[in-house]
Amino acid sequence: MRSVGTVLALVVLATVVATFAHRRRIPAPSLLVLAGLAVALLPGTPEIRTSPQTIGLVVLPPLLYASAEDLSWRELRAVWKPVGILAIGLVLASAAAVGAVASLVTPLSWPMALVLGAVLASTDPVAVTALGRRLALPPRVQVLVQAESLFNDATSLVLFRVAVSVAVASAAANWGAAGGEFAVLAGGGTLIGAAVAHVVTLIRRRTEDPVLETVIALVTPYAAYVLAEAAHTSGVTSVVVAGVVLGGRGEKLTTAHIRLQLHAVYGTVVFLLESVVFSLIGLALPAQVQALSPNDRAWPLYALAVAGTLIAVRLLWLAPLSAVVQRKGGIRPMNWRVPMVLTWAGTRGVVPLAAALSIPETAKSGAALAGRPLVLVLTTSVVVVTLVVQGFTLAPVVRRSGIALEPDHTEREEAAARCRLADAGIRRLEELSDLQAVPEVVLDRLRRGLTARLDDARDRLTDHTGQSAPAESADLLYRQLRRDVIAFEAVELQRLYDEHAISDTTRRRLQRSLDLEEARLTDI
Repeated sequence: MRSVGTVLALVVLATVVATFAHRRRIPAPSLLVLAGLAVALLPGTPEIRTSPQTIGLVVLPPLLYASAEDLSWRELRAVWKPVGILAIGLVLASAAAVGAVASLVTPLSWPMALVLGAVLASTDPVAVTALGRRLALPPRVQVLVQAESLFNDATSLVLFRVAVSVAVASAAANWGAAGGEFAVLAGGGTLIGAAVAHVVTLIRRRTEDPVLETVIALVTPYAAYVLAEAAHTSGVTSVVVAGVVLGGRGEKLTTAHIRLQLHAVYGTVVFLLESVVFSLIGLALPAQVQALSPNDRAWPLYALAVAGTLIAVRLLWLAPLSAVVQRKGGIRPMNWRVPMVLTWAGTRGVVPLAAALSIPETAKSGAALAGRPLVLVLTTSVVVVTLVVQGFTLAPVVRRSGIALEPDHTEREEAAARCRLADAGIRRLEELSDLQAVPEVVLDRLRRGLTARLDDARDRLTDHTGQSAPAESADLLYRQLRRDVIAFEAVELQRLYDEHAISDTTRRRLQRSLDLEEARLTDI
C-alpha cells in the first residue's frame, strides 16, 4: 500500500507541475525533471526504483505512437535521406566519440565507456516531441528532428547489445554479426509495425462504437511493441511504423465524433505518462549518486564532458549535412543557424535511461559488473543536463535563429484554406440547385452559412495583410453571442431535468451536443 500511495503522490505532483508549466509556457519536461530532483533531495522521500521493463512496456509505446501519428507523410518523404544519415551515421559517430572521451576522462574501462556511448548516442523521441510541441519551427525542420529521434533506435540498440556483450563477457566485438542484427531489428520491426497497422485498419473500418474504437487505439501501440519484442526485433521501430501508417489514415477510419473522443483520451494519457516519466528522471539521480564509489566523486565533471561531446559531435555532423541539403535546394547564402537549432533540439530522455537500467549487474564470471553505477549516474546526469539546459533555452535559440515561423503564418495559411473550402462548398451547392433535387429553403440555409464562413475568412486575410479591417469581425461577435446562448441553453436544460421533464439520458445527449458546438466555436 505504501508503494501504491507513493506512485499516486508522484502522479499528483507531476500533474500539478506539468499544468503549471503549461499555463506559464515553461517547457514541461525541463520543469518536471527539476521538480523530481528537488523532491528526491527532501529528507524522508522514499526511494523509487524503476525497472527498464516498466519504462519500455508501459510508458514508451503510447508516447512513441502519439509522436509518430503526428508525423506528416509528405514532409517525411522529403527528408528521409537526411533522416537516414542521422539515424545511422550520427549515432555511430556519437557513440564512438563519447566512448573515446569517457575512456580518457573517467575511470570507466573501454568496454563500459562504449556502453555509455551506445546508451547516449541517439536522441530521445519522447523528449524531442514534448519540447518541440510549442516551437514555431518550419514543417520540414520539425519533421527532421522528430523523425530522426523516432528512427535512430535500431542503430543505438544494436550498438548497445554489442557493447554490453563485450563488457559482460569480455569478448571481442563481432561487427559482422552486428550488421545482420541491425537488419533484423530495423527490418523486422518495420514489417511487424506495418502488419499491425494493416490489421488495425481493417478492424477500425468495420467499427463505429466509440468505446471499442478507444480501446483499439490504446491497445495498438502495446500490440505492436509486444509482438516485435517477442520476435526479437525492435519494438520501438514497430510502434513508430504503426503510428506513422495509421496517423496518415486517421480521417478515413473514424467519424468526427470518434476522433474527438480519441483526441481527448489520448491527450490525457500522453499528458499523464509524460508528466510521470520526466519526474522519475529527476527522482532517480540522487539514489544513483549514493551508490557510487568514493573514486567517482568527480562525476559532475564527467557528465559535463560527455554532454559537451554529444553537442559538439552533433554540430560538426549537422553543419556539412545542412550545407549540402541547402545547396541542393537552391538556398543561398547558406543559413548556418539551421544546424545550430537542429543541434540544440537533440535532447536525451527516457529511452537512454531505460537502456542504462537494463545493463546487467554482473559479468559472465559472476562478479559485479565494474562501472555500471557510474554509467547509470552519467546517463541520468546527461539526460538532466540536456533537458534542463537545452530545454529552457531551445525556444530563445529558435527565435533568435531567424528560421522560426512568423506568429501570423499559420493563421494566414488557415484563413486562405478556409476561403478555398467555402468556395468549393458554394460551387457544390450551385450544382445541387441546378439539379432541382433539394428544396430551395435548405439550399438557402446552407448558402448563408457558407457565405458567412467565406466572409469571415476574407476578414482574417485582410487583418493579416495589414489593410484596414473591422475592429471586431462578425464571426467573433457571433461566437461570443453563441457561447452566451449555449450557456443559457445549458441552464434551461438543467432546469428541465430538475423538474423531471426529461430523463437523464436525454439530458446527457443534449449536453453533449451543446459541448460539441461550444468546442467547435473555440476551435474556429
